[in-house]
Amino acid sequence: MKLELGRPADCSARLPKEQRVYEFLDGLNIEYGRVDHAPAMTMEDCAAIDEVLDAVTCKNLLLTNKQQTAFYLLLMPGEKPFKTKYLSAQIGSARLSFASAEKMEELLDITPGSLSVLGLINDSEKAVTLLADEDVLNGDYIGFHPCINTSSLRLSMKDLLEIIIPAMGHPLQTVNLPWEVE
Repeated sequence: MKLELGRPADCSARLPKEQRVYEFLDGLNIEYGRVDHAPAMTMEDCAAIDEVLDAVTCKNLLLTNKQQTAFYLLLMPGEKPFKTKYLSAQIGSARLSFASAEKMEELLDITPGSLSVLGLINDSEKAVTLLADEDVLNGDYIGFHPCINTSSLRLSMKDLLEIIIPAMGHPLQTVNLPWEVE
């Protein structure tokens, strides 16, 4: 694995959803690093990628309420445990569960294992609320898949917070999840 700058020289073999991410970032004049790799399905798979990116790849969870009328994309540190009750209380929602793979694809054009904040560029209906644990926002750089889990991008936190998220039109709500859960 090698850190490259920007999009691949030849995108013809890349999926349209990945190409849209590069178009979006390039249209905003965002500098980013990219690593191509074997499919990364778990946080453990991302450990070696994190070292090459020199960034922390966060855990991305798509959650929904019982009625499936509200959807939330949660960004959080990969090593932090997750209990829905702590998040539900902070956002004033009934107990949350994981959204289905079908809903993930319908709302964000992403399949499980590839979920990323960058999928919000595909949410034209603004059906998904963006949440981030405050601990994931502390670093200088953060890593995300470009809507496909065979590449990872390194973005500056400043660009993510000040340019990318506002350009997607999904306001960010910060939450504070505990490191120790019962």
